[in-house]
Amino acid sequence: MSRIGKKEILIPDKVKVDLQGKTIMVAGPKGTLEFTHHPAVSVAVDGSCVNVSRSSDSKTTRALHGLTRALINNMVLGVSAGFGRNLEIVGVGYRAEMKGKNMQLLLGFSHPVMIIPPPGITLAVDGNTKISVKGCDKQLVGEVAAKIRSLRPPEPYKGKGIRYEGEVVRRKAGKTAA
Repeated sequence: MSRIGKKEILIPDKVKVDLQGKTIMVAGPKGTLEFTHHPAVSVAVDGSCVNVSRSSDSKTTRALHGLTRALINNMVLGVSAGFGRNLEIVGVGYRAEMKGKNMQLLLGFSHPVMIIPPPGITLAVDGNTKISVKGCDKQLVGEVAAKIRSLRPPEPYKGKGIRYEGEVVRRKAGKTAA
């Protein structure tokens, strides 16, 4: 039995879970999320908790059991508390600023880069070098943060670029003068 899959998911007070066939809808104060689970896994809503069970003990079904439980738990956490990812910009002249709901990045290119957030994602800039990505969908928050980081990933010689908060960049020694 999957150790993660057999745990039940507790539903907070302000969150509503609705099950229609294979589709699970979770609504809360931060938003609404929807997920269609695999037919090999069954989901049951019992009052204030959600239980996930599987039909067989094949390897793929065991993997789907834990995965489905983790995805539903992330949906419940996302609509109640939300998820966030913080980024830091390091480098002379590199900065970010908000233009309405969009974010403009100056990263040493010949042109500014405009980031338009998808629905459900909010971007914020603290100072000129701290970027905050927030939303209720954990996967979408991580994807937007990764796209922003991929515009100018940290380079190993001077450490310039966009990095996650707390990310350690391994530095290389440059050429030594002769």
